[in-house]
Amino acid sequence: MADPEPRIVVTGLGVISSIGIGHDDFLAALRAGACGASPISGFDTTGFRFARAYEVPGFDPGAVLRRIEPGAFGKVGAQAAAAARMAMSDAGLDPAWVRDERGVVAVGTTCGESLDVDALAAAEVAGGLGRLPAALARRVHPGRLPVAVATELGLSNVAAVTIPTVCAAGNYAIGHALDALRDGEAEYAVCGGADSVSRMAFAGFYRLRAWASQRCSPFDLDRDGFMFGEGAGMLVLETLDHARRRGAAIRAEVAGFALNCDAAHPTRPERERVAQCLTAALRDAGTPPDEVDVVFAHGTGTKINDAMESAVLGDVFGAGPPPVTALKSMIGHTQGAAGAHACIAAVLGMEHDFIPPTVNFTTPDPECPVDCVPNRARPASVRTALVNSLGVGGNNAAVVLRHAEALAARPSSSSEAAA
Repeated sequence: MADPEPRIVVTGLGVISSIGIGHDDFLAALRAGACGASPISGFDTTGFRFARAYEVPGFDPGAVLRRIEPGAFGKVGAQAAAAARMAMSDAGLDPAWVRDERGVVAVGTTCGESLDVDALAAAEVAGGLGRLPAALARRVHPGRLPVAVATELGLSNVAAVTIPTVCAAGNYAIGHALDALRDGEAEYAVCGGADSVSRMAFAGFYRLRAWASQRCSPFDLDRDGFMFGEGAGMLVLETLDHARRRGAAIRAEVAGFALNCDAAHPTRPERERVAQCLTAALRDAGTPPDEVDVVFAHGTGTKINDAMESAVLGDVFGAGPPPVTALKSMIGHTQGAAGAHACIAAVLGMEHDFIPPTVNFTTPDPECPVDCVPNRARPASVRTALVNSLGVGGNNAAVVLRHAEALAARPSSSSEAAA
């Protein structure tokens, strides 16, 4: 008889966001329904009619980092490494204990070290290609993001992978780690995403008329676009056997994952393909739709995509979908970190029996007939959460998370079954 597939668990969380640094502050902000939108301070916005975003105020990654030399990595790499350090500490996992074990470091991103790209562009305009700062040029390659994490943690026996599937990359990174752990290619993983708010991305989406004027308001009748946020979200995943051998506190189970690609319109996801992705993730988790307690929607706050996602939830769940929350209303669209931030919020909601709200909500939209948990956190017993992410180019990814109590339902391996 074949061994049951290994069960994969979350043991550590590390978060940097506009509403909180570290999972305790993040938890308090989620409960309070905080909104991190503020005037952009990271670059000159002269000439733009409106210029707000969800920046991380006053955080110095150096206060958390122990090994990375200042300036060796850009802001995004440093924040990914700092969030990973937080996650490992939260997991009670000393990196020295696992240096000889096979691991995975997977970091999702949209724009990578976009602030360094901005600086290089400014240097070229000012002085030509011959005046580009070599130190910045060395930092911009997105492949350096997982290297920053591995360097900070002193991990050399790891597969260090950058996942560039834009706005779905955080979920993709978690799925990549899940596959490696299930297949026996690793026993632990540090995974998630990181991005920043750059002039390049801001100006581009402003010109597309997709940037919100004041704040992100998903599912609201008067929503007028999204806003990027910055930060990082990193999780420590382990096989259940590995976590139990070291006596780790288990925060949740990563029960299922699915991805697909529309390969159609660059910015407009296809309803049928998104529904197929969510259904496939539930199937992978062995979870019927009626067991889902909350959906963490992609929820960008754009007219077309919010209406499409609402219709998808009707396709998947029927006439009575579960409560739906849109974290981007609080922390902005953190791009490659968005899925990871949502998964962290889902775990915290499971542990503390609440659903984070969709803030900035005023007027219901008939095209978005969902219960979006408006403005105030809702007490709830959350046992299963579905996290949806949609990326530019039709990259769709969904993660199913279960409460840690579900782990008693069946053994994770033949060795545990015999115990």
